[in-house]
Amino acid sequence: MNQYWNKTYECMDRTALRELQGERLRATVKRVYENVPFYREKMQQKGIAPMDIRTIDDIVKLPFTVKDDLRDNYPYGLFASPMQDITRLQASSGTTGRLTVVGYTQRDIDTWAEVMARSMYCAGVDRSSIVQVSYGYGLFTGGLGAHYGAERVGATVVPTSSGNTERQVRLLRDFGATALCCTPSYALHIADTMEDMGVTLDQIKLKSGIFGAEPWTDAMRKEIEHKLGIECFDIYGLSEITGPGVAVECNNHNGLHVFEDHFFPEIIDPDTLEPVPDGQPGELVFTTITKEGMPLLRYRTRDLSMLDASPCPCGRTHRRMKKVLGRSDDMIVIRGVNVFPTQVETILIEMGEVEPHYLLVVDRENNADTLEVQVEMSQQLFSDEVRRIEETERRIRARILTMLGISAKVRLVEPHSLPRSEGKAKRVQDNRKNKM
Repeated sequence: MNQYWNKTYECMDRTALRELQGERLRATVKRVYENVPFYREKMQQKGIAPMDIRTIDDIVKLPFTVKDDLRDNYPYGLFASPMQDITRLQASSGTTGRLTVVGYTQRDIDTWAEVMARSMYCAGVDRSSIVQVSYGYGLFTGGLGAHYGAERVGATVVPTSSGNTERQVRLLRDFGATALCCTPSYALHIADTMEDMGVTLDQIKLKSGIFGAEPWTDAMRKEIEHKLGIECFDIYGLSEITGPGVAVECNNHNGLHVFEDHFFPEIIDPDTLEPVPDGQPGELVFTTITKEGMPLLRYRTRDLSMLDASPCPCGRTHRRMKKVLGRSDDMIVIRGVNVFPTQVETILIEMGEVEPHYLLVVDRENNADTLEVQVEMSQQLFSDEVRRIEETERRIRARILTMLGISAKVRLVEPHSLPRSEGKAKRVQDNRKNKM
């Protein structure tokens, strides 16, 4: 099988790619300046006109965009195309209850299918594949994005959406899907349900999983690969930029190739907002350089990553982003210590004896922050004596203190007692906001 869906762009000479990026950035800046009052005012405040943007290096002159800008301009205030040219509306929910709305022209939809087709090829999906799409369909971009990409490469699509997990397992077995698309936490739930139903790996034909929409660790990757007998591929995207397909791993698994001919990535220091060089960690920022419906300039994703420009053995020349550690706004601060859920997840999976289903409960007692880690026991441990359960809690507590420098209460709970997610997993319950 040809390992590239579109070799011309995926393996483009870096000098030619930068020239293309500059050309597309100039067109995008002109488009938003002329059609989006929000951006025109932002640029005027900075004393910038479209003619000041000559090369891709000039991107640092442009203003940032944040999620609140989308909410403040709800629903159509950031659209650069008239509504009669908008083919599709998608949206994601936010903590404020107001949706962030994204508009696509037909060309935007075609671009989305293109980058998702590239992503599918990276994961070994082709015309001979059967792809079960267990992301949610609807306003959420996951389901439709994976669907478009699989259809574009000519694969057979099983559009199950999320939920009804026993049915998902039966369809995996009966329809013979070779690739699964969903969140990594839901993939684990599917694996656990398979075990409960007595469905074994020799009864399914899965070869690969394309998982995204939430941060996940290499430890979780190994757990999924072991339980489902597959090779896992990390895919990255967010609805504001296009949906899934912004970046994806190849089979070298040394970072996610960003499709830079459509999405220009930067890493900035989230405090100073200054760019940081490739290889240094910071906040991921994207500028869409081909979108028509709702282009975004320097959108702050809040995702923490770094960029790698070193050559990849696969031959693709686009820079790679490292697996997202977490989100700057998902980070919890406990007694002055920064904690990401993925750090706790890595510890739990490496410890063994427990399942990768957990909840971090943060609270405040006597004006001091507290952290309780609730984690499900394996069935074997649940059946064991109380002394061994208490010893496991003690070892996990000691490991968290050693690795993260914070004391936590660890409570092992019964198997299947924590809520399961059919979409993005809820890992943190912060009760402090109710006590301020």
